[in-house]
Amino acid sequence: MLNLTRNFSRLCLLATLLAASAFGAELKMGVAAVKITPPLGAPMAGYYHGRAADGVHDDLFAKAIVFDDGKTRVALVACDIVSLSNSVVTQARKHIADSTGIPASHVMISATHAHTGPEYVGRSTLSRFQGEMLRIAQAYADELPLKIAESVQKASVAMKDVTLYAAMGEEASLPFNRRYHMKNGTVGWNPGRGNPNIVRPAGPIDPAVPIVVATETSGKPLAAYVNYAMHLDTVGGTKFSADYAATLANLLAAAKSPDLLTMFTYGCAGNVNHIDVSWREQRSGNEEAARIGTVLAASVLRAWKGLTPVTDPQIGVHSEIVQLPLPAFSEADLQWANKIAATFDTKEAAPFIDLVKAFRIIDLAKRNGKPLDAEVQVITVGDSLAWVGLPGEIFTEFGMAIRQSSPFRFTAIAGLANGSVGYVPNRKAYIEGAYEVVSARCAPGSGESLVDSATRQLVQLHRLSQSR
Repeated sequence: MLNLTRNFSRLCLLATLLAASAFGAELKMGVAAVKITPPLGAPMAGYYHGRAADGVHDDLFAKAIVFDDGKTRVALVACDIVSLSNSVVTQARKHIADSTGIPASHVMISATHAHTGPEYVGRSTLSRFQGEMLRIAQAYADELPLKIAESVQKASVAMKDVTLYAAMGEEASLPFNRRYHMKNGTVGWNPGRGNPNIVRPAGPIDPAVPIVVATETSGKPLAAYVNYAMHLDTVGGTKFSADYAATLANLLAAAKSPDLLTMFTYGCAGNVNHIDVSWREQRSGNEEAARIGTVLAASVLRAWKGLTPVTDPQIGVHSEIVQLPLPAFSEADLQWANKIAATFDTKEAAPFIDLVKAFRIIDLAKRNGKPLDAEVQVITVGDSLAWVGLPGEIFTEFGMAIRQSSPFRFTAIAGLANGSVGYVPNRKAYIEGAYEVVSARCAPGSGESLVDSATRQLVQLHRLSQSR
């Protein structure tokens, strides 16, 4: 009996060692960061008025993580920029495929939504430049896809055996739904700190902080992927900055390893930002970004203790194009919009909400009724870890719904991935109105269609992972 017990123990140990050895040998990963900070004088994005950069508070990067399970390679890229045009994503994917062999469909490229990043030609109807600013904006648009591809190329030649871990952190003190029910019966958008007419928030926040950590065979952490659903619009001003994501990366490197690459991705935060309407003394700026980054880093380090190994290294990839219908508008609406847009960036500029509505109508008219093509992408590792990419500023309710229905234990949803269709409100918000709805280029029901696609793909990939 004793011999049987010893033999059984030896077999269990052997199986464990073989599994660990196979895991370490099969899953490889490479990381890289390429600076994408434009020259001074470049136009800055994020607001309905033009401004040129006159300094750099902290540099902007395209950060890449490449995974290889021996059969399939995928790349995750996050750029410190307000959003990426479909053209930039398409070009970058082509360069990546040409230089690394990673198929375009296996690359997820997202924007962190930093409002203190650059504007460039082709991203938005708001992109109206002249003279030297036009030259800089055009040059940046030409080089950005190459810079993104360079980050993936560098990561793909720096592959190492890794062990992957995941955890779900939580940080509920930082985000606030920026839509509020008001005493007059309307729903207000960012109604102001200390506003006595606020009744209650019109929607939730998502406190989840999904994190994925990769360690080398020595145990040294190589990369940390952090996803969080809150706008990066904290700093303001005319100096380039990655906002609170920069502080997050710096503090995690200080706490874990100076070589640690932290990739931050913007979650489903179309209706969520950092503004606490009950805190009259709260201010924006670099100090506030540092505070937020510090609190978020602390939540990541708390969750770090609960990291769970991802024991199956096999990678799954799938994506779908979901066609989103457009909101209706009339010829009279278009004539009005053209008049309002003509006042943009002048001393006689129309009210903010009118500019928002006008540019939406102009963008819709250019499509001649053609629906928006929205790519919903899912990348998985084993049967416990999934990334979902959605192309827009997605309302937080949708991210929570996807995570709730996902069969993967750890699911991170990256907004503004693989291009952008703009704001994607839920049906309730379309009835209520306010800024996000006035700005939305897609019709009611669009977000629900994205959730359906993501959920269907997650279920399909999970079934495949369990059948292997």
